[in-house]
Amino acid sequence: MHGSTFEFVSPGGQTNIFYSIDQRRKIADLSGPSVVAPDRTISIGDYAGKVVLLNLWGAWCGPCRTETHVLREISTAGKREGLEVLGIDVRDNRQYAADFIRDFQVDYESIFDPSGRIALQLRGLPLAAVPISLIVDKRQRVAAVYIGAVLQEDVRPKLEQVRAEP
Repeated sequence: MHGSTFEFVSPGGQTNIFYSIDQRRKIADLSGPSVVAPDRTISIGDYAGKVVLLNLWGAWCGPCRTETHVLREISTAGKREGLEVLGIDVRDNRQYAADFIRDFQVDYESIFDPSGRIALQLRGLPLAAVPISLIVDKRQRVAAVYIGAVLQEDVRPKLEQVRAEP
């Protein structure tokens, strides 16, 4: 990580990276249109004060389909626990993405990013490796990065740890 905002660097090719509080950097101000409601703008800033599991996905992505039930479970439980899930749909067709959200009963918001420009603000992330998930703390700093599909046992302990922070 360099500078004052988050920039991903994979030490030794790791796919699960955790940052201590003093290592964390603020996430870029990601915002864009909703996948299902194009007239509505969604921003990571809307979630300030909450722990967010930010997930980069695409309807074209097999592993994204696999992890959707995990993200939905985290989202459903999280609403009671002060956790949120936010998606960024990258390099996709809006209709396919909206169908994916309906078919998989996704209950959290997703920003539509067909060009990948919004996701590129997360400098250094290997966007070819979608899905990618980030845990963003209450102060909008990146606490963890997971490259590849996640399981409950992968992210739940870290989400709980970050949620318990002041």
